[in-house]
Amino acid sequence: MQSSIKQILVMTRASIFSLPRRLAISISMALSIALVVGILVGFLSMAAGFEAALRNAGSPNIAVILGGGTNQEMGSDIPADAIRTLEAMQGDVGAVRDEAGNLDYSREIVVPVEVRQEGAEFSKMLALRAMDSTGPSLRGGVTLSAGRFPRVGSREIIVGDRIATEFSSLALGQQIRLGPVAWTVVGRFSARGSAFESEIWADLDAARSAFDRLGEVQSIRLKLVEPGSIRQLQKALGGITATPLVAVSEADLYSAQSSATAGLIRMFGWPIALLMALGATAGALNTMMSSVSDRTVEIATVRALGFTRLSAFVATWAEAVLLSAIGAAIGVAVSWLLFNGWQASTIGANNASLAFQLTVDDRVIVIASLLGLVIGVVGGALPALSAARLPLTAALRSRG
Repeated sequence: MQSSIKQILVMTRASIFSLPRRLAISISMALSIALVVGILVGFLSMAAGFEAALRNAGSPNIAVILGGGTNQEMGSDIPADAIRTLEAMQGDVGAVRDEAGNLDYSREIVVPVEVRQEGAEFSKMLALRAMDSTGPSLRGGVTLSAGRFPRVGSREIIVGDRIATEFSSLALGQQIRLGPVAWTVVGRFSARGSAFESEIWADLDAARSAFDRLGEVQSIRLKLVEPGSIRQLQKALGGITATPLVAVSEADLYSAQSSATAGLIRMFGWPIALLMALGATAGALNTMMSSVSDRTVEIATVRALGFTRLSAFVATWAEAVLLSAIGAAIGVAVSWLLFNGWQASTIGANNASLAFQLTVDDRVIVIASLLGLVIGVVGGALPALSAARLPLTAALRSRG
């Protein structure tokens, strides 16, 4: 057993030290694997970044009430009668109340608005979220970066840091036309890089008046006593028969939104990466067959000296795995430098742009690296088997 291990180590060392003789084709194999890994990292980091943006926005301690039997804000409508019934509810409904015993909540609507960057040919749809004055306090991690929050009833807006840096027209103190009226930017806010930073916030009554949506409420946010209180709130809402109301935790709401889009990104990314991986595997196969051909005399000679077939197999396979590991490392490193923290945007659940950062996290690195290693393992298996089955007379024929 010890002798076999020594033989494997000697053969592996000889195989690796002979790489300079096949430098060009070895580099091409490593770079092809690096390309495959890089492309997969790009798609996976996009999905991870999108999920992180929405995950940071959702809190299990906040409930979102939606009306009309939908689980999306844009299709929701909560009539005024249902809101009055909710306000009149006595006892413990699972939500926090203020000192006067009233529910601490925020009525909200989301309006897609068109914003054009100076000098740009195309405009971008952003989400203007109109809310009660209690709205910002019901969102964890939100802090003012500059300025102040809008006054009640005024045509003032506060913008998230992500879009504030992208649009100069949303700079502090600027006036911008959103819909039929002009609004004044009075502040900027940070929300730990979450999806909230892709929104514009305004006062509810001012926005409903400006966009001709008087009386409209799409969602209600309440702070729960504890995460498990969502079931108690759902039970209380079952007593409102005027319209079907659904209560979900903010975390679940954004998780559902992120999983659909992230799944779509991965659905496009994986087939492309796997298709390229097939090509890289063929390249690895060709590279390792060239390695076996180049080392025919060496392999046959050491086999004649008593080295086992296993040592020839493992040495050739180890060379393939080493080259794939180098390629995977290059792909991950370059992708991390290019993609990690890169700003991107997509269309969110409210038909408006949602900005996020690509995230090359540990999970993305592990998955992409494993794909690179699999290419080497699969692509090196057949050449390794060929090396193990190389006849001892190959050395004599080669010399002849």
